[in-house]
Amino acid sequence: MHWQQELHHLMDQPVGVSFIDGTGTSGILCDAYNNEIYLLEYLYHSQFATKHYAFNQIQDIHPFPSCHIHHNLY
Repeated sequence: MHWQQELHHLMDQPVGVSFIDGTGTSGILCDAYNNEIYLLEYLYHSQFATKHYAFNQIQDIHPFPSCHIHHNLY
């Protein structure tokens, strides 16, 4: 699992997580220990929750790309 080797570089960063069941989620990667990741996810309104996911549920983890916003000048 290549993504496990990159976890320390992704701490405190926004990531997308894909699961082996075909679903996914995103949030801030807060921690990883005891074969689990801890992800701060947005719920609704002003509420956030730290959720944990077992390594064996995860297919891959990707950092968010940079924003490349192009403003058209007329």
